Amino acid sequence: MATPELPILDFVLTNYKNFNARATRDALLAYWRHVEGGGKMFWAVAGAMSSAQLGITLAPAIRAGLIHGLSVTGANLEESLFRLVAHDHYKDFPDYRYFTKADDTRILEDRMRRVTDTSIPEDEAFRAVEKDIVPTWKKATADGTRRFWHEYFYELIQKVDPSLHQGPAEESWLLAAAQANLPIVVPGYEDSTFGNIFASHVKYGECSASIVKSGIEYMAAFYDQYVELSQGAGVGFFQIGGGIAGDFPICVVPSIKYDLEKPVKPWAYFCQISDSTTSYGSYSGATPNEKITWDKLTEHTPMFVVESDATIVAPLMLRALLECKANPEAANALIARRMG
Repeated sequence: MATPELPILDFVLTNYKNFNARATRDALLAYWRHVEGGGKMFWAVAGAMSSAQLGITLAPAIRAGLIHGLSVTGANLEESLFRLVAHDHYKDFPDYRYFTKADDTRILEDRMRRVTDTSIPEDEAFRAVEKDIVPTWKKATADGTRRFWHEYFYELIQKVDPSLHQGPAEESWLLAAAQANLPIVVPGYEDSTFGNIFASHVKYGECSASIVKSGIEYMAAFYDQYVELSQGAGVGFFQIGGGIAGDFPICVVPSIKYDLEKPVKPWAYFCQISDSTTSYGSYSGATPNEKITWDKLTEHTPMFVVESDATIVAPLMLRALLECKANPEAANALIARRMG
């Protein structure tokens, strides 16, 4: 019989026994043990997870204190804002697998930008946000001020009048992160729609490129943030996808150790959800053991790889963790009963 206040946790413990299901269960339980014991968790989010509406579970997890820092692509950063202000104008394309080039050309002509089975509306998302953020860049240029890329978006999303919200505010992870002033790094932000828009204004001399702090400055600031996050029980690393969103922040540990020549705690937990198969020379497909040789993890670090679709696995894990956070005694009793 399912436990009423813990339906997702109960489901996972009852059904997830082997293969990727077992990895999901074990990663979930280790995550819960880590944060319950006072540890913190840092998330690296690649892909198009904001367009896929991960915020539905990611935002409550931030507010519940289950996530303590983030590394995201510039695309994920801006797309969380897009979902908040233009949600009603998105169009879904469940039959995208059968589209022809002519079908996608019609989507282009409708001023939509397809992301797998959904699409971002150019006018209601890109152009609407552009009207608000470009004046901020120009003012910073005139004032000679410099900020990190995410700080412009933290400020903007909190200034949006609630009457202009189309998506539920409680489902915007960027809004939750901004309100909590969560530590965040956005490596390679230039590779995003608004990175391109910013570059165009720099090209025309309307904005100075220097108003945005560099990736090197992100790492320099992240040194101190990591040291703070790793106090006590340490900080774990939860990664969706691969690429720079994951590789940039996880390198902070060996960089502090070898480049700053200071003592540092290793990452206290590692989990990656990725549909990239293990392969030679691929960061996304590298096994966690490889990270031991780079001094990012140790042989004692709890390590998990879930080779599956993050849009399926991450919300399931987050919902179960939210149940644990809300009902810790019941969750621990259930875990002891099911895993004993």
